[in-house]
Amino acid sequence: MKYLCLVYLEEQKLHAVPDRECMACGDGFRKSGLLIAAEALQPIDTATTVRVRNGKLSVTDGPFAETKEHLAGFYLIEARDLNDAIQVAAKIPPAREGSIEVRPIRELNPQ
Repeated sequence: MKYLCLVYLEEQKLHAVPDRECMACGDGFRKSGLLIAAEALQPIDTATTVRVRNGKLSVTDGPFAETKEHLAGFYLIEARDLNDAIQVAAKIPPAREGSIEVRPIRELNPQ
């Protein structure tokens, strides 16, 4: 089953974990067959939020919600179950400085 591991960090901690450590983690996951994709995101001041309400487009600068921790990146992994995905997420280096949200991927139903 696929799980998305969302990496959240406070803005001032975005560089608390060296990029090389995150890259090594992703390489290790890839070699073990766990990693499908992983990317770091630009800082939140580059974010744009898009909404459509009653057919009207609204575009605002910044993230959707005002929070202390911001989405910093993600790892899309393949795991046996939630417990396995949690064990993988615990190995993601930014977990030491922020948090990792683990969410199962929902397959779309074409019906």
